Amino acid sequence: MGSRRPENPDISKERKTCTFNPLELTFLLDGGRRRTKERRHMENYFLLDPELKDDVPIDYLSHKEKYEEAVRKACILHKKYKEFQKVTGQIDISRNGVMTHVTNSIFKDGYPFYLNTIMFAPAVIGQGTPEQQAIWLKKALNYEIIGTFAQTELGHGTFIRGLETTAHYDPRTQEFILNSPTLTSYKWWPGSLGHTANYAIVVAQLHTQGVCHGIHLFIVQIRDEETHEPLPGIKIGEIGTKLGMHTINNGFLGFENVRIPREHMLMKYSKVLEDGSYVRSPSNRLTYGTMIFVRVVMLQHSAFYLAKASTIAIRYSAVRRQCTIKPGELEVQILDYRTQQYKLFPYLAASFAIRFTAICSWNMYSEVIAELEGDLERLPELHELLCCLKAICTTIAAHGVETCRLSCGGHGYMTCSNLPSLYGFAAGACTYEGENTVMLLQTARYLMKAWQQAVGGMAMTPTVAYLKQAISGNNGLQYWDNSTACIVRGFQEVAAGKIKQCAENMSKRIQEGFSPQDAWNMTSIELVQCAEAHAHAFIVEKFVTSVAEFNASVSLKTVLTQLSDLYILFSLLHNSGDFLMYTNMKPVDVSNLQNQMEIILSQLRPNAVGIVDGFDFHDETLRSALGAWDGQVYERMFEAASKSPLNKDPLNESFQKYLKPLLKSNM
Repeated sequence: MGSRRPENPDISKERKTCTFNPLELTFLLDGGRRRTKERRHMENYFLLDPELKDDVPIDYLSHKEKYEEAVRKACILHKKYKEFQKVTGQIDISRNGVMTHVTNSIFKDGYPFYLNTIMFAPAVIGQGTPEQQAIWLKKALNYEIIGTFAQTELGHGTFIRGLETTAHYDPRTQEFILNSPTLTSYKWWPGSLGHTANYAIVVAQLHTQGVCHGIHLFIVQIRDEETHEPLPGIKIGEIGTKLGMHTINNGFLGFENVRIPREHMLMKYSKVLEDGSYVRSPSNRLTYGTMIFVRVVMLQHSAFYLAKASTIAIRYSAVRRQCTIKPGELEVQILDYRTQQYKLFPYLAASFAIRFTAICSWNMYSEVIAELEGDLERLPELHELLCCLKAICTTIAAHGVETCRLSCGGHGYMTCSNLPSLYGFAAGACTYEGENTVMLLQTARYLMKAWQQAVGGMAMTPTVAYLKQAISGNNGLQYWDNSTACIVRGFQEVAAGKIKQCAENMSKRIQEGFSPQDAWNMTSIELVQCAEAHAHAFIVEKFVTSVAEFNASVSLKTVLTQLSDLYILFSLLHNSGDFLMYTNMKPVDVSNLQNQMEIILSQLRPNAVGIVDGFDFHDETLRSALGAWDGQVYERMFEAASKSPLNKDPLNESFQKYLKPLLKSNM
């Protein structure tokens, strides 16, 4: 989808030999023909607007210019967003993530207002009273203010309890006084904070009546609403260049006796009364809501990054010809090489696996949030599940995008491929909103408790119900038959085996005299691995189940089944040692499954371009000379090169200043 210049003959051939209708896949992924039509209309409305295009490729701008250009376009986008609502009569045009995809398409290095909608507003919804929501949601969603979420500090990130920023309550004035007592207590990393936001939800240690009650959330004005100058006591700035996301405008923030009204503490659950009395939340689990929401969104984004990278690399591989398979023949499409298929197709499959996992997670999130006021029992399960899914899915996406880049050879290294930028986004997700190893250890702690509950014969929550079968010995795998159902169950057996081994090793070390804390640290490598296995078991099951439930034509269902089978085989073979240890799988099965995986690679080969066409990415979304719809790679690469400012003049002034004197001095 995008420009319609003549297609490269090789890409045309791929589309003619496809065995299914890619548009059917598009409708399935969008949720129906009508939604595809709506999405395309929205994309064209925004993405083809000349005001939202780059006059000069962003890669050639300075850091300062990139940010200023992003803010300019963000303001235009917001205006057009309002116009689109008015013209179409649609109040909420952000559903199904379409508007997120539009903003990601327009802002190659990050949307500077992103934290306002993804963190500030959800935090108000999740933690604010109805009165606070009425005030702050209107301001944020109408862009009367621009908010951010300031949690991470220079010295503390994932360990939230260690945050140092303080908020002391003064009952005489009914105000909180915020301070950054050390350099390491400065807020560090929040997007939009550097120069964009004028309000922040600040996570700080609450002190009242001489007692610290732990972290709580406070709405703090950081810049004047008229002049945008930092307010007194506010020390603020941008943290500098990074691997990617240059226009997110990540910043730092320090406080020196900054006073805010008592009503600016978000008090949906915990409260501070006028006299300073503290009313504790009915459960600390209620603080999970915003983090869970963001991590579900991160799964969606990870699937998106991987799908874009796969589209670029597969289209390029269909056009790129290199070397011969048989002497004397013409150079072949590199997509014909089995090694290239092995690089690309499993991560193409993984983009679907993560996408369907995100859908299942969103459905679980919606159900749990709907029950939140009365039933809190499912919240810890969802929180711990999202911890490990966030870790595994972002890791898969980062590895996958980098593999796609490498598969494109030297051309993938060029920014005009858009693969370096995609890698910056995918890699960043591995550390923000919880560093992945710490996330896995959080899940592991839940799994250790779940194992003890299973051993004690207690009822199990759905995502760990397989532990009951592991303890009873009724695992349904008396023999291994290499079927899909067998492999899915095998992933659960591996997870159960690893969880059991961790629990036993922990217990053994405690019996040897180590403290529970030391025993935990000594077992932490295995604990991370058991959480990884738990996540893989969930992803595999949801992928297979989702495909089985789709109402699709035989031809499309066949392709989707091949993708799910490829994903589970690829994942199994990467962890074959675990399956040999914890299941009835034999070494001969590994060889058979390897052959089975290679057969699926060959089956997917004729449909690879058709599958990525089914994603229906607009050329303006891909932003790639290598991955455009028409497959005219070399023409687009040359056009991109011609836009370099260094090609504006045939003779650069550095010749007269530096090169010529050097050359003459050596004559």
